Amino acid sequence: MTAKISRTAVPGVLVFDPVRILDERGSFHEGMRVDSVESASGVPFHPRQINFSVSRNNTLRGIHSVTVPPGQAKYVTCVRGAIRDIVVDLRIGSPTFGAYHVTSLDAESGRSVYVPPGVGHGFLSLADDSCVCYVLSTAHVQGTQVDIDPLDPELDLPWGFTEPPLMSEKDAQAGGVAEAAAAGLLARWEDTR
Repeated sequence: MTAKISRTAVPGVLVFDPVRILDERGSFHEGMRVDSVESASGVPFHPRQINFSVSRNNTLRGIHSVTVPPGQAKYVTCVRGAIRDIVVDLRIGSPTFGAYHVTSLDAESGRSVYVPPGVGHGFLSLADDSCVCYVLSTAHVQGTQVDIDPLDPELDLPWGFTEPPLMSEKDAQAGGVAEAAAAGLLARWEDTR
């Protein structure tokens, strides 16, 4: 089994489209192969924690990252429903700082996104009961999460909602990317390579 792996405009962010075997019973595909992730990214990926989130339609989660250290890579898959997934380069000194990539993730395609350390991640749920699985390279460390306002006009991310989204209080009150940079919360490009 293999997956088609696509590079994006954000260095280190990869999109995995699995080869699906279809027959009268349904379908089968590999959800993730660590050797494929490591080969494509060029860095080790050792899963340490798996999280799931379940969201109502028009729920906006993110933009989230983790300070470096400890740093955290994510392999993100929508296992039920559908989402508009957005990653944004938050690495100070990156040649693509502020650039983003949008991917449609849904249970039917099995498509996944690899998010390297220092890159922010968020999504808009496009269906009720959308379930997202995050395979993480580090376990959660209290006090290391970086939250960026997903509606920050400086980032101007193309969420595509037509009415105000449902957001957590934490995400709705998060500061913008300039505030996070000024507070020293964003990773430096050279520390994530």
